[in-house]
This record gives sequence, structure tokens and C-alpha cells, in this order.
Amino acid sequence: MPAALLSVVALISLTAWVANLLDGYARAGWDQRIDAAASAAASALEADWPDEPSESVQALAKSMAAATRLRVTLIGPAGRVIADSECADLAAVREMENHQNRVEVVEAMRSGSGWRPRQSGTFGRRFRYRALQIDRDGQRLGVVRTAGSSAAIEATAAAARRAVWLGGLITMAVTAVGISWVLSRGTRPARQLSVAAQNLAAGTYDQLLPAAGYFNDELAALAASLGEIGRRLAKREYQLHRNWQTQSTILEGMTEGVIAVNAEQRILFSNRAAGRAMGFNAQAVEGRTLLEAVRSHELREACQQAIADGEPQERVLAWRSGKNRIFEAHASPMPGDPCPGAVLVLRDISELKRLENLRQEFMANVSHELKTPLSSIKAYAETLLNGALHDPQHAENFLHRIDEQSDRLNQLVMDMLSLARLEAGQAAVEVSDVPIARVAARCVADFQQLAAAGSVQLENRTDDSDLVVRADEEALWQILSNLIDNAVKYTPAGGQVTVAAEADGEMAVIRVTDTGPGIAPQHHRRLFERFYRVDKARSRELGGTGLGLSIVKHLSGAMGGSVAVDSRVGKGATFEVRLPLAGG
Repeated sequence: MPAALLSVVALISLTAWVANLLDGYARAGWDQRIDAAASAAASALEADWPDEPSESVQALAKSMAAATRLRVTLIGPAGRVIADSECADLAAVREMENHQNRVEVVEAMRSGSGWRPRQSGTFGRRFRYRALQIDRDGQRLGVVRTAGSSAAIEATAAAARRAVWLGGLITMAVTAVGISWVLSRGTRPARQLSVAAQNLAAGTYDQLLPAAGYFNDELAALAASLGEIGRRLAKREYQLHRNWQTQSTILEGMTEGVIAVNAEQRILFSNRAAGRAMGFNAQAVEGRTLLEAVRSHELREACQQAIADGEPQERVLAWRSGKNRIFEAHASPMPGDPCPGAVLVLRDISELKRLENLRQEFMANVSHELKTPLSSIKAYAETLLNGALHDPQHAENFLHRIDEQSDRLNQLVMDMLSLARLEAGQAAVEVSDVPIARVAARCVADFQQLAAAGSVQLENRTDDSDLVVRADEEALWQILSNLIDNAVKYTPAGGQVTVAAEADGEMAVIRVTDTGPGIAPQHHRRLFERFYRVDKARSRELGGTGLGLSIVKHLSGAMGGSVAVDSRVGKGATFEVRLPLAGG
């Protein structure tokens, strides 16, 4: 095949050279013809040069043009056209513009002759002009100009080229057919091996190669090698595919987000966890830059520094797209010199940070809550030790104070233990059918004395209720006790606290309503957090631990229910506890 190709290339080159050569000969022939016609016309008119346009002179120009098949123009010494074979009559000659500025005429008047291929300003066609100046006894008589049509010249040259190329193409076709026929007889085995190699490159490894005896020794060895290569490639591709599936399954199963980028920080791979965390489609971002997919300059800088320095980088990112989340980002460079890219691992530590903040807040609140009663007990004890113990009037008062603070401290510790057990799921909740009216009556009776002491009317409207809920009776009692206790303490004298219940679908709604100062809406969301108080000073003055509503929330949730608050400043407050109805 290379021999045939070389032969064709050689024939093409030879044909092109001959075509260019004949093209040049054709053009040179036209130039000789134009020059000869100009010289003949100059010799014929030198002795009897016309001064003015006339019918005879125009006829003479036309006869010269007919004999030479060229355009003939006679121009006076001042540039006036005396005759032109292209003009139809003498009137047309007289209307022609002055030719003294024509380039070939200017050259002829300056040096005696001039050549110029250009477009005719009179007729709008291209000509190749030849101009000769005619002198007599040193006096300029005028200029004879002959011109051949550029279209005719190009047609002659094109005809010569076509003839050469036609002959060359016929020769090439005959040569190519002959060489191909000869070479095909000896290259068929090589072509078959070439097809087999192409199939291997395309991924077809299970093809059948012709029997080795079909080839000569060298090609038979090559066929055997290709077969072995195919088997090895098939095995390796299978192994790579299994490895890729395993790695893909592992990466997709990770809770951490994984993003791999190249040296230009274009994404090579990202798992679904990364897409969920950062809000993008893991497959759609492949090929895009990291900053296009994840709008985080901190992450981009960490990745860039890991690639540039070849050292792992760590960052903590505050991500505020949608939910406020915190990520711990590790950027590890890929092995290679220069570094081909980096792998980013994003670990969501939002919950860890939240728990850490809760722990710190809890420790601070506990310390603060414990400090107040302990400080009071210590102060009263020191006062008694310093002599007040022998003062009966003050000693008894101090002992009562110590007893109050001890009770408060004990209540705080017990509430903390109860809440800790509830949060850890260690508090046993034994669910059974519990009548709401029975538990409500018990709680209201427990707080009647406290309500009467504060001139607060405590009303139970569940006496005639036959609602039965699925709950732990002691847990329900504790929920109502905490809510009624808070309502009575925060309701001013002359106010009212009401306990009521009604059915709402498959749930029972227990309401504890008071006419107290109310709670501003900005406090509603955090009201059930541990140690959260709307009015810290008044809460401590009334002996609250700040854990009651948190215990109510956890107990309600443990029994499949919920708790909510509806309150406005100056309009009192209503706490609603929802629990499943028995048989629902």
C-alpha cells in the first residue's frame, strides 16, 4: 500500500508540474501574440499616423482586431482615443474618455512600452494590455495598444491544464488499480491482522483470529501475540471493572462527602453525599471547576494549597446554603510529581458542634444553678458558726433558709437526674389506659393550697371528661404538676388557672391556661430548653429550677405525644399537651 501511495503521489506531483508548465506556455504564447500584434500595428501606422478619429481609421482598427482576435486601440499624443476595435462606430469612439492616465499608456510614453493586466474602465472587462509609443524624427505621434481578453487567456490556460490533468488522472487510475491488485494479493493477511488489532483497541477481546497456518511465519507469530493480548486485556478489564464497582460502592456508601479534582481544580469524581451536603448533582458537575460546584473560596484555597505544597490541608467550613451546617474539610494531594490533583473529604460536624455547645451551655447553667443555693447555704452556715447560733431569734430563721435552699438544691439535682434518664432513654415509661380526669383531679388537689396562698383561682374542667389516654400515669402526673406549678406561680393575685381536656381526632389535648403576664413570641422556640428562663430573676425567686418544661417535653415525647405553647404578652399563656387516645 505505501508503494501504491508513493506512485500516486509521484504521478500527482508530475502532473501538477506539467500542468503548471503548460499553463505558463499558454500565457507566454498570448503575451507573444499581443506583443507581435502591437509591433505589427506600430510598424504599419508609423508612416501614416492619423491625427483625428475617422471612419477609415476605425475600420482599420477593426480589421486589425479581426485578423489578430485582439483588441486594438490607437491613442493620440495627448491621450485622445483615435480608434478602438471594441467600439461599435465612430460616435462611440468620440465619446470615450481620455486615456493619457491609463497605466500602460503612461509607461509607454515614459519608456517606450508598457504591460499591464487590469480591468477596462470603459467596458468593465479584464484585459492584458500591451502599449507601444510611435515616434517620427524624435516627435511622439501616439500610442498603439493591443489587448487580449483575460477571460480568453484564462480559458486557454485552463484548457491546457485540464488536458494535462485528465491524462494524469487516467494514468493514476490505471496505475493505482494495477498496484492495488498486485499488493492486495500479498497484504490480505496483514489487513486481517490490522482489523483484529483495531477491534482490540475498540474493546472487542473475544474475536476469532484466522488459523496460524494461513499466515507466513512472522504474521503467524503476530496473530498468536494478538490473541494472547486480547485474553490478557479481557481479564484486566474485568478486574478493573470489579475494582471500580467496589470503589464506587464504597464511596457512594460513605456518609462523608468525597470530591476528586485535577490540577486545574476541575471535578473528576464526587459521591452523592458530597452532592447532598453541598447542594449539587454529583454526576452533572463532573468536568466543572470546584468553585462552580461549591461556592466556597475557603475550600478552593485549601485544595489549591494542597496541590501546590503537596501537603494535606484542613479547614472548618461554615456552610450557610439552606440549613446552617459546619463541615470539617480535608484536602489531600494525589501522588505524583507534579501533583495531578487532590481529594477532598467533607465531614459534617454540625451535630458535634451543636452537642459541644449544648454541653458547654449545660455545664455553665448547672454551675450557675448549683452555685446560688450552695452559696446561700454556706453563707447562712458561716453566720451561724460566727455566733448567730446562740441567737434564738435569728438562728431559727437561718436554719429555715438553709432548709429551703437544701430543698431547692435537692429538687434541682432530682430534676437533672430525671432529665438525664429521659434523654438517655433509661427512664421506664409503662404505658396503659389512663383517665385524664383522675390524674388532673389529683394534681389540682395538690396545688389548691399553693393557689389559695397566692389568691389564684385553680379550676379543673376535666371532672366530667371521659377521655382515656395511652400514657404512664406517674409521667402524666409529673407533666401536669410542672405545668400547673408554673401557671400558679406566675399568675398574679386575683388571676385564674384552668385545666381542661378535649379530643382532637386520635389525640387528646390537655390544656393548662393561666391569666399571667404571658410570654413574648421570641421566647416560644427556646422555652422547652434546659435552664431557659424568660425572667431569670423572678424564676429563681419563685424557686424554679429551669428544668420543668424540658422534662414535660421529654415525657410527652416518650409517650408518643408533644407539647406546645400559645401565649402573648399581657394575655396569659396556654400550654397544650397532646397524647394518643386509648383505642386510637
